[in-house]
This record gives sequence, structure tokens and C-alpha cells, in this order.
Amino acid sequence: MPELPEVEVTRRRIEPLLVGRRISRVRTTGASYLFLTPPRTLQRTLRGRSVSQLGRRGKYLIAHLDDGRRLLVHLGMTGQLFADGAASLRLLSATARASLSPEEQRAFQPDRHTHLQLEFAAGGPRVFLRDVRKFGKVKLLGADEACDRIDPLGVDALEVDGAHLHAASRGRKVAVKSFLLDQRIVAGVGNIYADEALFHAGVRPTRRAGRLSRASWDAVVAGVQHSMRRAIATGGSSISDYVAPDGSDGRYQDERRVYARTGEPCRSCGAVIRRRVLGQRAAHYCPRCQS
Repeated sequence: MPELPEVEVTRRRIEPLLVGRRISRVRTTGASYLFLTPPRTLQRTLRGRSVSQLGRRGKYLIAHLDDGRRLLVHLGMTGQLFADGAASLRLLSATARASLSPEEQRAFQPDRHTHLQLEFAAGGPRVFLRDVRKFGKVKLLGADEACDRIDPLGVDALEVDGAHLHAASRGRKVAVKSFLLDQRIVAGVGNIYADEALFHAGVRPTRRAGRLSRASWDAVVAGVQHSMRRAIATGGSSISDYVAPDGSDGRYQDERRVYARTGEPCRSCGAVIRRRVLGQRAAHYCPRCQS
């Protein structure tokens, strides 16, 4: 699932292809649970509008339109937001990979998983939203409309500090990794960067959040922000479906210290990386470097 770094990389790279361009045509697939706003409403309302600003809140992208409304986009587990010219095997179904020649694979053509297509008045590259599993979300909001998806979100992971998490964790018996995944407390952290952050902090994911000292929370925040900033700098983590808007893979997956490395040696001490299940989520850690 794209986490804050992947969404931020997407925001930065797709922004020049959206901001200031007037939408001339909107194509969608049929109504589904991906569309919180009906596709016909999107087609009618977005036509003629332009994006004045592209923001981010946690894992959500927020396109501010010139009429004051906002378009909310969440990439879910397999969402991909990209433009004409992007080329990647990750943008093709398994059937297409098997049936197309290498030359044909280089040119993306919208398929049944391409749920939103934006065309622009002055021409230029189209922008696509593709999502194989349709766990992403698209919603049109009024200028001041409340939203039960973004309003409850906690402090952004790149802005949170140890004092906030220390105060919020008092009396909590939940494991520290589960605590970090609670988007109402800190927005943007998912499985990958929770595991990586706790490794850098030297904290086991199974420790009770309420028992961590202020110093430990400072270390956790430093770990979160170090791993996320490094991931943004390297283009995010392309472990499954994620690609940048130009079709390129991220490179942070090559720097992972613990996430999805069960049974492999720790790159710091050589101990075998272990895996535990916490609240239906896998947690990866080094038994020697983390206590």
C-alpha cells in the first residue's frame, strides 16, 4: 500500500502536470466502491475546471480546484496515478504482460483498471488513475465541506514530534507498532515505515506504547522521519504495484533494514530478522538491535 513517502513523491511529480491546466474531458469506468462521488457527477463537475494547488494530508492527495472545491484521491492498496508516456510492467495486467511484445509493453494504453482519465484543453499529457483492486477512493468535496476521511486524521508524520506521541500514548496498552498505524494519532505511517522507524529507534514493535519514555518516543519520531525522508529522496518503495507518475520504480526497497526480510541477516548485527503478527499486521524486527 502506498504510504506517505509514495504519496508525496506522486504529489511532487504529478503536480506540474495538473496545476494550471484546464480539464476538457473526464473519462471514467462505471460506478464502484472506488467512486465516493458518482462518476457522472465527476464528469460533469470537473469539466472546465483547473487545479490551482495539489496538496497532501497523510496518505491522501487533495487537488484544490479553481472554483473552491476539492478532489480527494486515495491510492488504496494498488492505486497508480501517472501520465501519458509512463512505461512500466507494473502498469500492465498479467495478461497484457504475457500477450504483448516488449515494444508494445512500453506504451501504456488505458485498460479496464484505468478508472479515471483527465484530458486538458491545451493538449499535452493525459493523467490517469489506475487501480486493479479498487480499494482507492475518489471524492469531490465542497470548499468548506466536512470529510470523515481527512478531518479525523492526526498530525502528519513529517510534522509530528516526540512530545505529542508521548502524551497521546499515556495509558495505552496497545503495541507501539499498532499505535503508529493509527491514522487518528499520526497520519501517513503504514507497515513499511513503522517497521523501519522502530528499527532505527531500537524499539521492538511489540512493546506497549504507554510504557515508552519521552526519549524513546523522540527516537521513534526520528526513525519515522529519517526513513520517510530517505524514501522520498529515493522515489518511494516499489515492492508491489507502486510506480512514480513517470513510470519509474522507487529505490527505497533496496535500503530496507527489516520490513519483509524475515529470515535474512540483520544488516547491522547479523542476527536473523524475525516476524510477528500484531493486530492482523505483520511486524518485522531484529531481536538484537531492538529491545
